[in-house]
Amino acid sequence: QLYTEDALKRLPAELRTERGDNRILAVALKLRDERREPVVFVTKDTNLRIKADALGLRAEDYESDKVSLEELYSGAAEVMVSGDEVDRFYSDGYLDLEGDYHPNQCLTLVDAANPSHTAIGRYQAALKRVLPLVPVPKEGLWGIHPRNREQQFAFDMLLNEDVQLVTLVGMAGTGKTLLALAAGLHMTADENRYSRLLVSRPIFPLGRDLGFLPGDVEEKLAPWMQPIFDNVELLLGSVDEGGKRKRGYRELVDLGLLEIEALTYIRGRSIPHQYLIVDEAQNLTPHEIKTIITRAGEGTKIVLTGDPYQIDNPYVDSSSNGLTYVVEKFKEQDIAGHITLKKGERSCLAELAANLL
Repeated sequence: QLYTEDALKRLPAELRTERGDNRILAVALKLRDERREPVVFVTKDTNLRIKADALGLRAEDYESDKVSLEELYSGAAEVMVSGDEVDRFYSDGYLDLEGDYHPNQCLTLVDAANPSHTAIGRYQAALKRVLPLVPVPKEGLWGIHPRNREQQFAFDMLLNEDVQLVTLVGMAGTGKTLLALAAGLHMTADENRYSRLLVSRPIFPLGRDLGFLPGDVEEKLAPWMQPIFDNVELLLGSVDEGGKRKRGYRELVDLGLLEIEALTYIRGRSIPHQYLIVDEAQNLTPHEIKTIITRAGEGTKIVLTGDPYQIDNPYVDSSSNGLTYVVEKFKEQDIAGHITLKKGERSCLAELAANLL
């Protein structure tokens, strides 16, 4: 038995011995002092690693589930082809293409002789074929039109029922959440492809926690869900082709087409035939992401959005969070798709801040 009262004596008086973390640290110190072999303290808890380092104990992060952001799969690539192949893609509606490409990878076909002559499509790995993107309606999706090529790629996967898991990674202002909500509302309220749009996000504060909040569950969650409410209100404020205002937020909720809730209550649920959006997924651990994805019932589509550079969870970082973990693990699966959004569209100020600060 490793744990003894003698081990606790090795801790400084400032560290409370009743805390589990400190007891683990005490055992590690005991092993270091009594064994000839080097002892390495491995933990994902940053604070505990700092304590270990202060006590002269070598400490390392658990790295087996880490994914380097520099090497993270982007979901898109350019392919140099002949001008005839670009023309054939437009005329035939597909292009057979051999190569080492991932399922549902978004490809830009570039004429090697004339770089301005291009076409865009999505790679279908089973057929080794590039297919055209799912078209966006002329009026857009709830008033939202793709503003760049990456957003076109994102809309394609968000509207494709065969792609059951979509991951959107991008810095602040690239349109991740807005695109997902617009596509989700279109597929539920307009197309009736799914029974409900379920939107959720983890609860992690930016800065100091406000503490106790009064009211019922809905009132307590309102501050955390406000970013989602803002995007929904923006979409609902748009008008359709006939000049009529779209359905109101409360009407969609009352009809059962829209539900917004915290991830706290998702464990144990089975979610069939729904369009599930999880915002700020970079704040989730790989285990939490697994819990969410395994909730998906028959006919459910899951969309994970987030920015790995904006993390509020102290137990994950840009390379060990659940979002980047899923991107890497699912990149070879036919039912999954990913795109990294790079161009900010919120404002010039927001894009500069995301790049410079």
